[in-house]
Amino acid sequence: MKHGKKYSEAAKLIDRAVFYEPEEAIALVKKTATAKFDETIEAHIRTGCDGRHAEQQIRGAVVLPNGTGKTVRVLVFAKGDKVNEAEAAGADHVGGEELIPKIQNDGWLDFDVVVATPDMMGVVGRLGKVLGPKGLMPNPKAGTVTMDVAKAIADIKAGKIEYRLDKTNIVHVPVGKASFSEQALQENFNALMDAIIKARPSALKGQYLKSITLTSTMGPGVKVNVLKY
Repeated sequence: MKHGKKYSEAAKLIDRAVFYEPEEAIALVKKTATAKFDETIEAHIRTGCDGRHAEQQIRGAVVLPNGTGKTVRVLVFAKGDKVNEAEAAGADHVGGEELIPKIQNDGWLDFDVVVATPDMMGVVGRLGKVLGPKGLMPNPKAGTVTMDVAKAIADIKAGKIEYRLDKTNIVHVPVGKASFSEQALQENFNALMDAIIKARPSALKGQYLKSITLTSTMGPGVKVNVLKY
C-alpha cells in the first residue's frame, strides 16, 4: 500500500521494533497526526480470547473522563413517561413503533447510539438485521437497555464508549482527538485499559493482552508495551 509524503515523514519518527510506554506512545501519536482535520486517536487491542466461545466474549462500556471529542447523536426507543424523560435528558431522537419503517425502509440512520427501555426491546428486535451489523443494537451489558434513560443519555453524551471483540478478537475504540492534551489522552487511555483488564473472561487460559497499538486516523501505528498490563 502506497502512503503519502506526510505519512512517510511521520512513520520515520516511530521505531517499529520498539514497544513504547503509554505516555511515549501517546506523545508520538499526537506528533504524527498531521492531517488538516482533528484526527481521532484510536486504540487497537489484540486479545488472546476466542470470541466464538460465549464465555470468552468481551463486551461492555466505559465513560472516558475527557470524552471522545465527538458529538454523539442518541436515539431512544421509549413510551409513556420515559419519552419526556429522554427528551429532557437531551436525546436527539425519541420514538417507538413509528420509527421502524423509517429505519427499515427509508434507511434513516441519523444517530450514533441507540438506547431502549426493556419494554421496547420487542419493537427494537425487529430492526436487528439493520442495527446488528452496524453495532447499534441496544445491549444490557453496554447499559443501553435500561429504564434509567436519563443516566444512559448523560453517560453517552459525556463520552461513554462501547468496547467489544470483533471477528478477529481485537477491540477497536476511540480514546480522544489529536487536539486533546497528552494528559487528557492518557487519562482516557487509563480508564479504557482499566475497564478492559476488569473484563478479562475467567474462562480464558494463557495470555490475555497480545498487543496494543495506538494510531491516529491518518497516521502510522505506535506499539504500546503490554507487559505493563
